[in-house]
Order: sequence, then structure tokens, then C-alpha cells
Amino acid sequence: MRFRLSASTTLLGIATFTSTGAYAQWLNYPTPGIPRLPDGKPNLAAPVRKTPDGKPDLSGIWQTNAGGYALNIASDLKPGEIQPWADTLYRQRTENFGIENPGYRCLPEIGPAMSLGMFKVFQTPSAIAFLSGGESRQVLTDGRNLPEDPNPTWQGYSVGHWDGDTLVVESAGFNDKTWLDFGGHPHTETLRVTERFHRKDFGHMEVQITFNDPKAYNKPWTISMNAELMPDTELLEYVCNENERDVKHFLVTEEDRKRSRTNVQVAPAVLAKYTGIYQVVNAEGKPVGRDGKVLTGDAKPSTIMIALAEDHLTIQLPGGGAQIALNTESETTFGVFGETFEFVRDAQGAATQIVERGLGNMKAIRQRDLPNGK
Repeated sequence: MRFRLSASTTLLGIATFTSTGAYAQWLNYPTPGIPRLPDGKPNLAAPVRKTPDGKPDLSGIWQTNAGGYALNIASDLKPGEIQPWADTLYRQRTENFGIENPGYRCLPEIGPAMSLGMFKVFQTPSAIAFLSGGESRQVLTDGRNLPEDPNPTWQGYSVGHWDGDTLVVESAGFNDKTWLDFGGHPHTETLRVTERFHRKDFGHMEVQITFNDPKAYNKPWTISMNAELMPDTELLEYVCNENERDVKHFLVTEEDRKRSRTNVQVAPAVLAKYTGIYQVVNAEGKPVGRDGKVLTGDAKPSTIMIALAEDHLTIQLPGGGAQIALNTESETTFGVFGETFEFVRDAQGAATQIVERGLGNMKAIRQRDLPNGK
């Protein structure tokens, strides 16, 4: 490829974009009225607050650990569970490195896509609003049902109800122009999405999303994520109204496509030497946290997990989420979605670090074996 749209189009860029305060500003302005520890830090383990009508208050800025789901929402599906036409279209979009992505043309996402990144919640008794960058979404909780045979829209229609302390959101009425993920999984107008939001304590929430589209997928599937409250910050404005200016410069050659299809056979015993947990470092070699800053205090580290799945490696991006299959390009080089990851080995052939050969040229240093000996 001769040109990349931005850092967020790289694999590690996606991880950073979806697992840090990419839309944050006023980073050090204390959020008023939240419980705090004696040292002044937010007490994320405090009890859940309730609204005047007795429901859990979901208000606040949240960040999910979408990880690889942002790139491949269907990574948990088995072969054959995606219908052939949908799988073929997904692979075509992947080989084209997603240059047809509607987001590159400033078009909206489906509403539930907000749950894969950073979003702010405003809650009232009859409606709940979600805000993320330049997008907004409303979930009506006044008891109405989803409309029957609605005019399809980009974000769809959403209604919600409470199942005990869990908010359940049902969405339908989508057009078929949006993608389910950055990788390009398609859907039809029969898509129905169910989300479940359960706030466990003041700073932690469980998020589940179930996708059901019988015209594109042979079974419904559910992804599960955790969300953490992001106090003492605020959302940053994002404007895309002038439309894109870069897609025409984003050229994919046949050599690029061929490289994305390459799958060299490497012995599993060799691949097993690459598995482990890797710590992302900056240009000076210093460990960084999920916010992209040098790791200090109780900041959460930015780590990558490499695992072995039969005859290929998988990667889990910073923030967690799904494992994504890596394409084997050589004994030490692996790729996915246009990005190349090269393992640097010691004299015994074990990996010591990963170098990402893309826009960011990021590095990650091997820290330890996988948990439970995986």
C-alpha cells in the first residue's frame, strides 16, 4: 500500500484507538460528585448509585476492552457459521484493506458499535442517550416496542427495558450499508442486536452484545466485554462533516493483496516459541500504559498476547477482547489486515520482542509465558 489513512488504520492503532482516551480532553479536571479514596483518586469499587426511580445509574464516560472485536466481531464463530456470500465479501474487503469502509466517507456506524469504544451515557427515566465523539444515539425506555417494518436507517431503532439491575437494549431497522466491524463483516436489513449493560460497582460494567442476522449468519452469537468508568476527563469533539479527503490516495496493489493471502507453513514447535505476553514500549524503549503514556503508578500496562491455535498464531490486542488469527508470511513474519509483525529471536529461537512494521513501527518486549501454560 502506498498510503495509510491514519494511525488508527493500523492494527495496534485500532487497539490504541479503542482502548484509550482517544476522545478525551480536560484530562485532569476532577469529575464532581464521585466517590473518592483518601488520596483523592476515584473509588471505582464503590457501590452503584441508583436513580430516583430505583434503577442503576449508568451515567458517565465508559471505555470497553473491545480489543480484537473492533477488527473482527465474528472471531468467535466457527467455519461454516458465516454464510458463504458474507464470508466471501468479508475476505474481499480484508484483501482490499478496508478501503470501502463507510467510516472513511464520514458515514454513520450502526448504533451498537458505540459499545466497542469510548462512550458517554446520559440517563433519564424515559430515554438513555449514548455519545461518542461526533456520534449520538438514543435508547427509548418508555415502554414502547420496536417499530414494525420501519424505514431502514444507518443506526437503527433502539428500545430498552430493565431486567433486574441489567439494562437490555433491543435494536433493529438497520440498512445494509454499514459494517459490523473494522474488518468488514457485512449484515442485512434483518439484523437484530441485543445489548446487556450490567454495572457491577461504581467503576466497572459488564457489556454483552448478541448479533442475530439469519440472512448472513447461520447462528446468533454473543461477545462479552468489560467496561471501565473514565472519571476526571471529558469527550473530545470529532467532526467529519467536510467528508474524507484521503481515500483517493489509498492505493492497494496486487502485491499487497497477494501478501494478505500468503500462508507459509511453519512447524507448530517453532511457532510455540513465540507465544507469551509482550509489553508495548515507546520509541525510547520505556513501557507504556493503555493511555499511550509511560507506565507509572497504578496505570494499566499495554500488553499483547500471542497464542498458538493448531497451526497458526493468534494475537490479542491491548485491552483484551478476541484473539485474531495471524497470517504466516515467513518463519518470523506474520500479518493481518495489512500490518506485519516480525519476531526478534534469541540464540535458542525464542522470541524476545515483536516489531510492528506499519505506520507506527511499534515494539513490544516479551515479558512472560502465557497464563495457565496456554
